[in-house]
Amino acid sequence: MRNLEAALAFLLLALAALPASAGERLRVSTTTSTENSGLLAVLLPPFENRCGCNVDVVSVGTGKALKLGEAGDVDVVFVHARKLEDRFMANGYGVDRRDVMYNDFVLLGPADDPAGVGRTSSAPDAFREIAAKGSPFISRGDESGTHQKEKEIWASAGIAPKGAWYIESGQGMGTTLGIANDRNGYTITDRATYLAFRKRVSLAILLEGDRPLLNIYSVMEVNPANGPRINAAGGKTFADFMVAPETQAVIKSFGVEKFGQPLFIPVAGMREEQVGE
Repeated sequence: MRNLEAALAFLLLALAALPASAGERLRVSTTTSTENSGLLAVLLPPFENRCGCNVDVVSVGTGKALKLGEAGDVDVVFVHARKLEDRFMANGYGVDRRDVMYNDFVLLGPADDPAGVGRTSSAPDAFREIAAKGSPFISRGDESGTHQKEKEIWASAGIAPKGAWYIESGQGMGTTLGIANDRNGYTITDRATYLAFRKRVSLAILLEGDRPLLNIYSVMEVNPANGPRINAAGGKTFADFMVAPETQAVIKSFGVEKFGQPLFIPVAGMREEQVGE
């Protein structure tokens, strides 16, 4: 039996011990990368079957996903933008933030690399070269976790990007990759989405491995005080499920057979300084 199939079989057995207390409907706001990668399509059916619930997934940028939690329009959030997550928790909107998994961001661009990004050793240096050359850079521009990371890098580079070369798509990662490909430009993406879309675009990975490009995903239950319709029991059941050893085993195997590498690395229970080591 292949690794992912074995992990799923183990997950189904372990779910028998999960309390069937999620309620009839559970609302999850998450990022486009968890949806585009296909991970949720693998994890949710066994969860729904065990809990006897329907999971409604709202796939948006992290900023919008957290806003839905603040408004009490979802029961649990599964996102990747630490500064926004910390603010969400500090303001009392979330309960029990837990790390689930990570991958990394990569900088993509044309294979001939007119800005010379491939000769740089850090993301801020790469961004400086793009700005200096005025090469097209396609930003999501949507306050997503990817957009938050991009803005952090521009700030580290000491640049406020503007001009005809800097294009905000206002779209999800898949559409943004398509625009960057059409414009022969540069963009930043999480690795999972790139791998899922790499046969559709000719963009190459030009920079990777810089520690600031780590991309950690966490799950947070929404505070029941945020609204009268919060399914607190369901949110906790889902969050517990995401960090359970059996689910973490599925995450570890997901993507290996199709892409030759996992799309995400499980990190539940690890200290943050250990991530990526």
